[in-house]
Amino acid sequence: MPEGHSLHRLARQVDDVFGGRRVRASSPQGRFTEGAALIDGRVLERAWAHGKHLFADIEGGRVLHIHLGLYGAVSFGGDRTFTAASSIGAPRRIGERELPGLGDRVEIGDADDDDPRPAPGSGQEKLVCGVSAARVPALVAPAPRDTVRLRLQTVHGWADLIGATACQLLTRQEADVLLARLGPDPLNDDAPDAFVDRASRTRRPIGAVLMDQSMVAGVGNIFRAESLFRAGLDPWTPAREVGEQRLTALYRDNGELMRMGVRLGRIVSTTREHRAAAPGGGRPSYYVYKRQGQACLVCRRETIVVEEMAARKLYRCMVCQH
Repeated sequence: MPEGHSLHRLARQVDDVFGGRRVRASSPQGRFTEGAALIDGRVLERAWAHGKHLFADIEGGRVLHIHLGLYGAVSFGGDRTFTAASSIGAPRRIGERELPGLGDRVEIGDADDDDPRPAPGSGQEKLVCGVSAARVPALVAPAPRDTVRLRLQTVHGWADLIGATACQLLTRQEADVLLARLGPDPLNDDAPDAFVDRASRTRRPIGAVLMDQSMVAGVGNIFRAESLFRAGLDPWTPAREVGEQRLTALYRDNGELMRMGVRLGRIVSTTREHRAAAPGGGRPSYYVYKRQGQACLVCRRETIVVEEMAARKLYRCMVCQH
């Protein structure tokens, strides 16, 4: 599932190409026909994200809400003036490569926990197919596939949403209710106070608390594993025993990792020194995520394990995290 940094990148991209513009909207799949009709012909005022949720303010007081889930993705295409050149979401057809041509697209997907084919460099985002929109000589929008839940289009380009867990049109009040259920988002510069207060009052493992979107929004399995390693925390430690100072530092470190993810388009948690000293000449982006059985980059022992916590894979170093 895409983690918070990917949704913020997607929101920025949607805002760049549709923000302040009147859009056409349709639902080729038919599952969002009524919502698309209410968006069609209106201005998409701005797009923004909170945690793993994408929002777009629509002229007239409605809010488009999208949660990609495990299988959702948004792909873009357009003419040479259309600035979008990629999309974010679930892995698409593995093995496709760049094929220049009219209407081609770029898709960048986040590998899920069980994907055994990590992308070179990060294991988290992969180029699947398409070209920069700047190379497309003129807009010829292809007919949407019948799996497209929502197509947004302007005179210069389009975006297709497929496979999303949620795609709905909300009132602003309904959007506020949804936001109230979510924890603070480090990428929105939210203060750590709410996270620290909530985490300090539960005996649930800190590894489970970090994955709870009502505690902190946007943290997924990769950020969870890597931030806990960087903090030297055993994921099974009851959150209330971590202490306010370390909880604050953990929240802020996740924010730093996410901001780097927004900038790079992939998650990198290792330091330059640890990457350079990695055995075998590799330059791993992660300390523990999907590195079970390998030597730890810090203690140098083969003590990275994979366990299960709340039906999700949990990666940690048995020596460094105690």
